[in-house]
Amino acid sequence: MAKANQKIVLDQSENIPFHLIELSQKNVRRIKNGVSIEDLADDIALRGLLQSLNVRPSRDSDGKETGRYEAPAGGRRYSALELLVKQKRMAKNQPTPCVVKRTDTTSMEDDSLAENTHRENLHPLDQFRAFKTLSDQGLGIEEIAARYLVSANTVQHRLKLASVSPKLLDLYEQDEVKLEQLHAFAISKDHSRQEQVWDRVSNSHMQEPYYIRRLLTETTVRADDRRAVYVGADAYEAAGGGILRDLIEPDAGGWFQDAALLEQLVFDKLKVDAEAFRIDGWKWVEAAISFPYGHTNGMRRVYAEPEELNTEELARHDAVKAEYDKLDAEYAEAEDADEEIENKLDQLGSELDAFSDRPQVYDPAHKAISGAFITLAANGQLQIDAGFIRPEDEPRAETDEDNDDDTGEDRDSPHSYDDSHGVVVNGRPVNGTSDAAEEPEEEGIKPLPDRLVSDLTAQKTLALRNALAGDVDIAFVAVLHALVLQVFYRFAKDSCLEISMISNSFGQVHGLAETPWAKEITERHEAWDRDMPDSDNLWAFLLGLDEDSRKALFAHCASLSLNAVVEPWNRRPGALAHADAIAATLQFDMVATGWEPTVDNYLGRVTKARIVQAVREARGEDSAQLIDHMKKDLMAREAARLLEGSNWLPEPLRLETGGAVADIDDELAGDMSADPALDVDVGELPAFLAEDADPSSNEPVTGTDEKAESLQAAE
Repeated sequence: MAKANQKIVLDQSENIPFHLIELSQKNVRRIKNGVSIEDLADDIALRGLLQSLNVRPSRDSDGKETGRYEAPAGGRRYSALELLVKQKRMAKNQPTPCVVKRTDTTSMEDDSLAENTHRENLHPLDQFRAFKTLSDQGLGIEEIAARYLVSANTVQHRLKLASVSPKLLDLYEQDEVKLEQLHAFAISKDHSRQEQVWDRVSNSHMQEPYYIRRLLTETTVRADDRRAVYVGADAYEAAGGGILRDLIEPDAGGWFQDAALLEQLVFDKLKVDAEAFRIDGWKWVEAAISFPYGHTNGMRRVYAEPEELNTEELARHDAVKAEYDKLDAEYAEAEDADEEIENKLDQLGSELDAFSDRPQVYDPAHKAISGAFITLAANGQLQIDAGFIRPEDEPRAETDEDNDDDTGEDRDSPHSYDDSHGVVVNGRPVNGTSDAAEEPEEEGIKPLPDRLVSDLTAQKTLALRNALAGDVDIAFVAVLHALVLQVFYRFAKDSCLEISMISNSFGQVHGLAETPWAKEITERHEAWDRDMPDSDNLWAFLLGLDEDSRKALFAHCASLSLNAVVEPWNRRPGALAHADAIAATLQFDMVATGWEPTVDNYLGRVTKARIVQAVREARGEDSAQLIDHMKKDLMAREAARLLEGSNWLPEPLRLETGGAVADIDDELAGDMSADPALDVDVGELPAFLAEDADPSSNEPVTGTDEKAESLQAAE
């Protein structure tokens, strides 16, 4: 007959007065760790003893129970109860739940070790959900933090993690989503968007938290964007906008989630600010987030002058000046220093400085015929450029024709305003929309679009103009070259200098005014403009300039005529080769000027094949394979990241130099080709410029095999 398995018998619980229990010296825990005894005592006082003590009866020499007990396990709970007794918060004879073990199947040390090792910490997700349950039950963040001895920020952090899409939380529980990825998903409250992003990244090589954050915020506006700074977070949230915040990484204020709402608020505020400025006496005001480069072309500008002193102020100024001069002369002859006289001179000097630092004001007559452009600076503050007079507003002698039409308005002018009362915001109705649409993708490597080539070479032209303005000697040679061509070679056109001073503004190129080259040219031009007299005195003014100033002005004017733009209807191969010759002589390079390919200026405007080719040339085949499967918008953004610091340039921006440069300065050309920081190849024109080139060729036109290998190694 088979013997039945013996059933396990569990030790029974008893309520034992606390003063009959003592801590066993056989408890294996010797080092304090985790929550302090004081904190544990407070928690027991709040919720009672959740886990019984483990005790054994004390026995005498004959093995009989003495009525007292030892606690080999639960030592920290025992110490917390002992502290409560000492604090008189608990009676010393309080019945205490205990599991009493009367068998010797295991030693006390064994029981103590087992209790401290056979325990499993909560899965983080269980804690997140538990905190959320407590919050739903009405406990505040501070109260939860106090009970579980964590900071309020920690509680907020875990509550936000618990609010992530349940689908993603289940994946986190199954260890398919990592905790760092969960942090990134917590930026957004939109569960469907979170799941959409996960579906996108789970099947790709890009699953890093930063990439998840980027996808979740790709339609948002950063809080440090000038539009967000201008409107302000309070006004944006008051209008119903939401702000995404990062749980872990510094986010500089987060992301404004509703870009359309933010844009509307910017336009509304610009309209108010523009009108407030216009009513000060200006004829017109144009306001926009930004204006194209060269938007003031053809306009004369007047500047504010220091406010004139009235009769009383003039008298006071003369009296202070006379007193200062007299005291200063006397003090100069004194043998000893006199602190009282020095203080008086400082006081009089400060008063004279106040007369010099008068407020700048515009002539009311000038304001009546001129206007201002209001835009947003990079720091989000209003930038006001005032005093521009349009050609149609210039004062002129009255004629009979003028008397027949007193409107004074050119209805065909692009600056007519109809019912806008002289205020235009962003050059269009506030609620205007964009008609832009993505062009269908084409197979294979196609020639760059003519418009893109024109835009890129417009940037090259401005940057090269800026470099030419910095080298007076080369500017003189360039202008002399153009003059000699016109005088001795009547029909020659091989000069990139439009010496008749035709200066193209390239206003059609979006964002050109924000480039560092355009800003530097504008600042230099305005500095000269402020010093210019009226036209009757200009000749005398130029004669009065010192040689260096005259040369600097000459270089500035000459540089504005430089044109290296490639246009489909007028490629000008000789002029473009001459532009590259000037660039090489100046040791000019677009990489050195700070140009890098971005989504806006290149990658978002070419085919996918072009994007992959750019990454392949700059970073090698392995990097190209990381993005070749992506959709175009994502591919462009990832390519911009991969190309950062690579010194890669598209063909229109690569310098091509020929024998003319070597004839000018062989040594200079040699130094440039040897310098890896200057991405200049001495060779023929690029394929898109050469009339007899094979347009299907995909061979890279810049760099050597050795350079390509070094780029791959760096990656």
